[in-house]
Amino acid sequence: MPRVLSIDYGTKRVGLAVTDPLKIIASPLDTVHSKDVIQYLQDYFQNEEVEAVVCGYPTNEEGEETDATRHVNAFINLFRKKFPTMPLHLQDESFSSQEALQAMINSGSKRKQRNKKSGNIDKVSAAIILQQFLEDY
Repeated sequence: MPRVLSIDYGTKRVGLAVTDPLKIIASPLDTVHSKDVIQYLQDYFQNEEVEAVVCGYPTNEEGEETDATRHVNAFINLFRKKFPTMPLHLQDESFSSQEALQAMINSGSKRKQRNKKSGNIDKVSAAIILQQFLEDY
């Protein structure tokens, strides 16, 4: 059964998450450098059946675009050129990083494990974005 993949795009790192085959649970998948994400996705799509991709879309509290939005828009344009037949959904990612940090604290993660440089927070953020998409879908 095909899965849904989620992307939390950042200019340095990209967090990725994926659903289980029944599309009930979102789980962190990986963190990759932003320059490597397209190749990673090409490889992943060749090896796994993915029916759609969800990309976190940054907005502020008023729902307006942020500084990060233009970087995400550039990535979205590149994604659509490289994968024109893959359905791409945008999901508001407001506060997903804060939620990811809190979830990691609640699960007992050590400070070193939740350090932004480790990338764990990015893939957990992608899982939160994906879970929100599943709940809204």
